[in-house]
This record gives sequence, structure tokens and C-alpha cells, in this order.
Amino acid sequence: ARSMSGHADQREVALGLPGPERRQLSGGEAERLVEDVRHALYASKIVAYAQGFDQIAAASEENDWGVDLGAMATIWRGGCIIRARFLDRIREAYASGPELRTLLVAPFFAEALAGAQEAWRNVVATAARIGVPTPGFSAALAYYDGLRRDRLPAALIQGQRDFFGAHTYRRVDREGVFHTLWAEDRFEIEP
Repeated sequence: ARSMSGHADQREVALGLPGPERRQLSGGEAERLVEDVRHALYASKIVAYAQGFDQIAAASEENDWGVDLGAMATIWRGGCIIRARFLDRIREAYASGPELRTLLVAPFFAEALAGAQEAWRNVVATAARIGVPTPGFSAALAYYDGLRRDRLPAALIQGQRDFFGAHTYRRVDREGVFHTLWAEDRFEIEP
């Protein structure tokens, strides 16, 4: 969003690109959306904190720093620009489960995300429908949904890599490594 705001010249020439017509939401619809945005913001904020703590945990593990994530939340609560009230909840989550893999599964945050689901999804869908960019809400929701899946669409990337460079791929329905003869009859082979 910040990068996009710095490119007013590009936005000016792109104003005529196809997309939904701008429209005003009705009074009741607008009021509901405002309340939904509150929930979407809170859910997205939880995801952002979870991602941040995940990054710090990964760096701590890689560099053998031994960062106590719960203590870090306490330090931030006291003297940092980040003074969100739920830093106490983060500390509590790590105190009750020091091996916590992601804040998103800690009971307080899981319940908060469950309560925000409908509103969060409504905001992202409504914004897409009326052509309003919501990169923070959309990316946070995509990250959340990605964590909830046992399989992700990365297989499509493997298919593309095989198409462009014969890198092969694995299938979920059969054992082995496969390659498709894309330029010929698209016959699948086991190299």
C-alpha cells in the first residue's frame, strides 16, 4: 500500500483501467461494514503479531539467541512504541505454552479469530467486489487460511517449474517423481 501511494503518476494513467464502478454503500450496509472493519483490523493485527513473533522465534533458533518470547512481549509493553493491550495476552500465551508454534493457536487468539471470521471475510470480499484495495486485510486472511491447510497450491509452482525447466514434480495420488512432455503430446513420464 505504501509503495502504491508513492506512485501517483502510475495511478493517474491507470485510472481508466477496467474494474468495478465506484458506488456508495447504503447507510445500513456502510454501518455494518464499519463494524466488520473493526473485527477485520483486530484479526489482521493478531496475524501480524503472530508473524512477527514467528520471525523472531526463527531468528532466535537459527542464531541460538534463546529469546524468551513472553518476556519480550512484557518488555515491549513497558517501553516500546508497540504498546498494544494484548501484549499481556501474548506473554500469557507463551507462559502457558513455551513451545507454542504460533500465537494463532493459543486459546485467546484462536477464539478472537473465530469471532472475527465472518466480518473479516466480508470486508475482504466486499472490498474486492467494489474494487477497494485492502492489501493488509487480504494478505493476513490469506496467511491465516494458508496455515489452516494441510496442502497448499505450491504444487502449481512445481508444475510450472517442470514446464519451463523439466524440474519434475511429485503427485499426491501416486508415489514417484514425474515429468510431463509439455512441448510434445503432454504425456507424463517417470524419469
